[in-house]
Amino acid sequence: MQPKQKLKKKDFIEIKYTGKVKDGDIFDTNIEEDAKKINLDIKTRPLIICIGENMILPAIDEFLEGKEIGEKYTLELSPEKAFGSRKREMIKIIPSSKFKEQNMPPHPGMVFQFDNLIGKITAVSGGRVIVDFNNPIAGKDVVYDIKIEKLITEQNEKVKALMQIFFRKDFQFKIETKKLVIEAEKGFEKFIEIFKPKFKEILDLDLEIKTKEKPINKK
Repeated sequence: MQPKQKLKKKDFIEIKYTGKVKDGDIFDTNIEEDAKKINLDIKTRPLIICIGENMILPAIDEFLEGKEIGEKYTLELSPEKAFGSRKREMIKIIPSSKFKEQNMPPHPGMVFQFDNLIGKITAVSGGRVIVDFNNPIAGKDVVYDIKIEKLITEQNEKVKALMQIFFRKDFQFKIETKKLVIEAEKGFEKFIEIFKPKFKEILDLDLEIKTKEKPINKK
């Protein structure tokens, strides 16, 4: 019986996972059955990552190196290895007038985005609103159950995976020897160009962007 293949840096793998607070609730998953447990009505999809490229929590990335395809693993992480410790400086007092200006009456439990941070209102008192900008999982031990489904070897699948991770969008593309040609609508070129070095580093492909006009809607 041949030994199972062990994973190494730059390997692309498909994984299924569930993250939960130790002795507590699920907070992240791409498994449909687990999503239903937390009343999360989402269409789950496989997660494909490249090991060693910081596409997931660094502690999970490091853990996966050397593991075997087809196996299930459980990984327990301290707050320092997961989402960090809770920080007092991440709890802010914001004048309630700021919310009224945006026609957003503040109330405890309300979640909103402010300066690229997600905040949760914990208290409203007079003209002051106390907002916690800590990650909801900060300060907690977490446990990840991970199943390594398969190794991805087909180059087209690797490109599709990187586009999802980098762009959260699918583009038409083709591979020509050592070159990756992506077709994108006008306006996306500069954003895609940012990732030229990553496609070269990970897949050894030079990136070329072909611009196409947006389709005209005919009435």
